[in-house]
Amino acid sequence: MNAIEVKNISKSYGKVKALDDVSFCVGKGELFGLIGPDGAGKTSMYRILCSLLLPQSGTAKVEGFDVVGQMTEIRKRVGYMPGKFSLYQDLTVEENLKFFATLFGTTIEEGYDSIKAIYSQIERFKNRRAGALSGGMKQKLALSCALVHQPSVLFLDEPTTGVDPVSRKEFWEMLALLKERGLTIMASTPYLDEVRRCERVAFLDHGRIRGIDTPEVVLEQFKDIFNPLGIEREKAAEAMDENVIEVEHLVKAFGSFHAVDDISFTVKKGEIFGFLGANGAGKTTAMHMLTGLHQPTSGTGRVVGYDIRTEYEQVKKHIGYMSQKFSLYEDLTVAENIRLFAGIYGMNDKVIARKTDELLERLHFADHKNTLVASLPLGWKQKLAFSVSIFHEPGVVFLDEPTGGVDPATRRQFWELIYDAAERGITVFVTTHYMDEAEYCDRISIMVDGKIKAIGTPDELKHKFHQPDMDHVFTHLARQATRKEG
Repeated sequence: MNAIEVKNISKSYGKVKALDDVSFCVGKGELFGLIGPDGAGKTSMYRILCSLLLPQSGTAKVEGFDVVGQMTEIRKRVGYMPGKFSLYQDLTVEENLKFFATLFGTTIEEGYDSIKAIYSQIERFKNRRAGALSGGMKQKLALSCALVHQPSVLFLDEPTTGVDPVSRKEFWEMLALLKERGLTIMASTPYLDEVRRCERVAFLDHGRIRGIDTPEVVLEQFKDIFNPLGIEREKAAEAMDENVIEVEHLVKAFGSFHAVDDISFTVKKGEIFGFLGANGAGKTTAMHMLTGLHQPTSGTGRVVGYDIRTEYEQVKKHIGYMSQKFSLYEDLTVAENIRLFAGIYGMNDKVIARKTDELLERLHFADHKNTLVASLPLGWKQKLAFSVSIFHEPGVVFLDEPTGGVDPATRRQFWELIYDAAERGITVFVTTHYMDEAEYCDRISIMVDGKIKAIGTPDELKHKFHQPDMDHVFTHLARQATRKEG
């Protein structure tokens, strides 16, 4: 028997057809993947199946109930974890769980057995605000909130985006336990290792289903999208002796807690330097010190020749920065965003005008100069955000998980831009949770418990730790962490 039946569903937003005659079924107790690039229509499909959005045509049933006419029955039976963090940041762990239990007319006590295996891992932090949790802990809380009313069908819209590889593996192990209990699970993910954990997957692209089969068959059939060829990069011939970043014994303490605990390293001009670590390892805190946003507790650091402690305003002027949360203004056009950020960096109008035209030509965005950024696909937005962050030709650009949630083909295009910037002498300092991207870096450091546990080229690290790839190297080191989350 099928837990989910979708027949000829269509949904449009103005002229944009988000879903176009979509049909598929999910069996009871199946772990089913809905995969595809950003803007493919996945979130619209989830919202329809959870009775949060009405289709324009077609029918859909969950556990035999119609999503339009029997939405009350459906809401009793489904759990939903949306792509964006769905919890209330200012409420505590326990308050969030209590709120979601109340919404479904139950209590934590009544639903405790159904969430015990997951919630018990974070219960000791029940009085902590959700906004102060690490990525892995937020995941566990959001999943607990989605399960507290004991649903029979669980919908997960890219639940692990922005979460480190070890926490992602733990999350999917939790899903395997839920499946053993008979739960039907439908999940989306941009990570290929997670796609392969599904029993079947449907590939959704531009609102249409292009294939439904086992992960192996679909990934092979559409390998140009899911597994594009790696990027070949010729190393620059000249030696890059100039250090753009120099860090010695850097510490950042919050009370007795050392988020960054005595780290030292250098990064050379034109180098692509990967800065890796599990959620809570101290990466973001270290990056905030290097970009002049936090003052170190002790130790020294220089970025593009400026002291991060005494000349942080000069540091900010001579670097580029792209955060993991999209950093451009959605209600401004492409050209207006470029002009705004170039003006912030002190560029004059004539140079801005010339370089804007050059950039739009290079990105093939010339026809979208006056397009609102909000209407661009995610991949385009990220390419634009990166280009804006290096528009003023900084000595170094800091990229904080720049490709989170993006499909492999678009990520490959993004890395071509990174290589182009490095060839022009811009140093790239990048954090990522995609271990295939770690392979693209010239050198990598891996942080564990606030310290740098390993540093070297990808090949050096694989050889040193006797591991076949960077994913195994990362997992090997991250699992040695001793300080508890929080």
